[in-house]
Amino acid sequence: QVQVEESGGGLVQAGDSVMLSCVVSGRRTFDKYAMGWFRQVPGKEREERECVATSNYSGDTTSYTDSVKGRFTISKDNATNTVYLQMNNLQPEEAAVYYCGISPWEGTTTDGYVGWGRGTQVTVSS
Repeated sequence: QVQVEESGGGLVQAGDSVMLSCVVSGRRTFDKYAMGWFRQVPGKEREERECVATSNYSGDTTSYTDSVKGRFTISKDNATNTVYLQMNNLQPEEAAVYYCGISPWEGTTTDGYVGWGRGTQVTVSS
């Protein structure tokens, strides 16, 4: 069974940078799966998570929601079964629990994702 574990969240100030990490285990074919970073704010259901960034299986194709383009970078390391999310110039409205998901294909909704971590909290003070 696939296991997904995020790390790297915490309390930062507006304008700061944070790098989130996500390690996947129990999946020998990590390099055949796409990955996505989503965020969820209080009051929203799991299905309403906002997709922040996705990477295809090889890591050479990525996508971002408009609000983070130019500030966030997703990267996938198939050698270590790890995907990262570098977040620069964070803003208070981006405070959320950030989740990492694994999927057979790139997708910007939670549909199709076959594994999720427990999330990591990112809090941004103004």
